[in-house]
Amino acid sequence: MYQFEKMDKKLLGEQIEEQLMNYILEEPMEVGQKIPNEFELAQRFGVGRSTIREAVKALVSKGILEVRRGSGTYVISTSTLESDPLGLSRLQDKYKLALELFEVRLMLEPEIAYQAAAYADDADLRQLVQLCDETEELYISGKNHIPKDIEFHTCIAKCSKNRVVETLIPIINTTVMTFANLTHRMLKDETIETHRAIVNAIVDHDPVGAKCAMVMHLTYNRQQLMKMLKEHQAREKEQQEGSGNKET
Repeated sequence: MYQFEKMDKKLLGEQIEEQLMNYILEEPMEVGQKIPNEFELAQRFGVGRSTIREAVKALVSKGILEVRRGSGTYVISTSTLESDPLGLSRLQDKYKLALELFEVRLMLEPEIAYQAAAYADDADLRQLVQLCDETEELYISGKNHIPKDIEFHTCIAKCSKNRVVETLIPIINTTVMTFANLTHRMLKDETIETHRAIVNAIVDHDPVGAKCAMVMHLTYNRQQLMKMLKEHQAREKEQQEGSGNKET
C-alpha cells in the first residue's frame, strides 16, 4: 500500500511538472518573468503545495526555473528536453553560448537551405509554406512562436534529404531556442521577411537564392546579438564600477 501511494504521488508530481511547463509555454511567460507563488499555483492546478514544490524543483533541475531567495521563482529558459536534447541551454553564460551556437549555425544552415532548394519535393514544399504561415501568424498575434519556428527550421533540414543533416537538427533547434529567449521578438519584421524569402527560394528550387536568404536571416540575428552583447557588457562594467566605488 505504501509503495503504491509513493508511486501514485510520483506520477502526480510528474503530471503537475508537465502542466506547469505547459503553463509557462502557453501563457506565454518570458525568460526573466516571475511565476505565481506556490499558493496560487496550488489553486490553479488543484493540488497541494508540496506537489507544486516538487514540480518546481524538477523544472529547476532542468534549467527552466530559478528560485531566488526572498524574491520568488523565475523563468530562466523555455527550452524543453525535446527542443534542447543536448542540454546546452543550461549553460549559464547565454550570450557566449548564443555566439558559439551562431558560429555553428552559420556553418550549417546556408548550405542546408541550398540542399533543401535542390531536393525538396511537393509534399515538403507544402509543409514548409504552411509552417512559415503559421509561424508568421503566431509572431504577429504576440503568441509563443518559438516551437513553430523550430518546426520551420527542422522542416528545412529535412527538405535537404540528407540523413546526416537530420541528426544535426537538435543543434539547430537549440540555436533557435537560445536566440529567441534572448531577443524576445526584437526582430519580428526581419524574421518574417527573411523566412518568407527562404521559403520562396526553396519553392522556386533556387539553391543559391535559398542560401543567400538564409545568410541574410542569420546576419540580422548576428547584428542583434552583437548589439545585445555590447549592452550586456556595458551593464556589467557599470555594476562592477559601482561595487568598487561602494567598497572604497
